[in-house]
Amino acid sequence: MNLYRRIPWTGTVTSIQPRIRLTRSFDERFHTYLGYDLRVRGVLNGTETEFVVAIGKTAQVKLGYQFADMASGESEAVSDPRLESASLYRSTKLRVVSRPETAKDHLPPWHGPPPSLELYRARGHRRLAAQTYEAKCPSCIWGCRMPVEMIIDPWNPTSKYRFETFCYGPKSCRFYRAGPTRKVPGRKGMVWEEEDWVDEDATGHRSPDE
Repeated sequence: MNLYRRIPWTGTVTSIQPRIRLTRSFDERFHTYLGYDLRVRGVLNGTETEFVVAIGKTAQVKLGYQFADMASGESEAVSDPRLESASLYRSTKLRVVSRPETAKDHLPPWHGPPPSLELYRARGHRRLAAQTYEAKCPSCIWGCRMPVEMIIDPWNPTSKYRFETFCYGPKSCRFYRAGPTRKVPGRKGMVWEEEDWVDEDATGHRSPDE
């Protein structure tokens, strides 16, 4: 696939989640809030398939994508799959072709319009078991699959990459499972374990139903 050729696509939005990149350096972490990821079931370059399109904050503010929209656009293949949960980005000709009427969600997974990136940041997240994310949360606006760059040695720059899943949703969600703690490699074979108190600190300002 030519990385720099824009590929036409159209289909139904099956989820929209925040597009966030996480950088880890031993016991420190930094988030970069880039926009949103659209999961689409439809036709990509003439082939029926499911794919994920990364869009920027401005595009989402303008078009207001949400679950079940029929959408279309033209996008490039991502140049470094280690840094994106999506397979496509740098889109043009983005459109909402049609928008069906949908009932308001009262139970998870939540499918309404996603909140602003600022609200995601303010809410904070908890780790989410990857198996739970894949089984219950891929369509929920509060789920997030983040590409993670781990800087092993800041003085001799080396990095490792992986993906981690998180939940920004209500603490009372019946589907939520934290899964095992995450371990971050460091210099000279050291390992830091991100224990439960990190999530508790990040979301301690929210009540169970927030």
